Amino acid sequence: MLKFGVTILPDPPYTRFLELTQLAEQAGFDQVWTYDSHILWHDAYPLLALAADRTERVLLGHCVTNPGIRDPTVTASSYATLQAISKGRMVLGIGRGDSSRRVIGLEPVPMGEFERSLVMIKSMMNGGTVQWNGKELELPWAKDLGTIPLQVAAYGPKALAVAGRVGDGVVIQLADPDLTQWFMDQARAAANAAGRDGSQLEAIVSAPAFISADMELARSETRWFPAMVSNHVVDLLTRTDPATLPPALTEYVARRKFYDYKDHSRRGAEHGEFVGDETCDAFSVLGTVPQHIEKLERLVAAGMTQFNIYLMTQGQEQILETYRKEIIPHFRGK
Repeated sequence: MLKFGVTILPDPPYTRFLELTQLAEQAGFDQVWTYDSHILWHDAYPLLALAADRTERVLLGHCVTNPGIRDPTVTASSYATLQAISKGRMVLGIGRGDSSRRVIGLEPVPMGEFERSLVMIKSMMNGGTVQWNGKELELPWAKDLGTIPLQVAAYGPKALAVAGRVGDGVVIQLADPDLTQWFMDQARAAANAAGRDGSQLEAIVSAPAFISADMELARSETRWFPAMVSNHVVDLLTRTDPATLPPALTEYVARRKFYDYKDHSRRGAEHGEFVGDETCDAFSVLGTVPQHIEKLERLVAAGMTQFNIYLMTQGQEQILETYRKEIIPHFRGK
């Protein structure tokens, strides 16, 4: 059965984050995610603790954090603590770091360090004994809290291979069915090569969803999103042969002129002007309710197991309500 999530910015006032989290739970969503960028918005860890206290059913987590802003042992202990507070409802989404690191003058975490950190965090937060910095470490109180899944954000072959070797699933930050299939094929092949069952990997497609028959309005509300994705693509192209990547992922960034992190994930951001209509349509889920259902069906066929709405457009309550009434019921039981 297809799961539904929603990502809510930890934007001031924090009460709005909590309000939307509760509305998402009431609307039948399975998970609430949030960003981790402590300079741009509120620090999300306290907000997740508050959300755990004010909800009963939804899973909670970052989409995504990274192992480079906080020491990885801190991330492991924080998630184990949140697992206790939430009574077993945490899911850790993690990547190499974009806005939270670049805003303070750091690059994304190097790939080797990234994989080593994920192996340690996954074990430690779930009560395992780890070797770290020459020390044997464990959280004895975390042993009986239930398993916290590790979902890995990735675009390129190396990061997708890490997701396959270490993760329980892949966070895919765009909603193109063909690209989703390509990402999951890469991750599942790496999982199989590592002796794991690649067919068990989750595929969490994360993108804006805007409901309107006015496609120009829908594109204007979501043009910021492919611009955000372009940060990851530009970074990927510095270390990957473009010939090994799908053109639909890379070609549009040639028109990019600049990116301003003060408008990161903001509707109407000027840095999104380079994004064409075709890319808007491919990367997000736009249009009428039947158009949403049709695209989600194509994504399911490509392997999607959760659709995670980036709730950063106008009409947030309307989006949640329309999904509650017309879209989530269509997929229940499938």
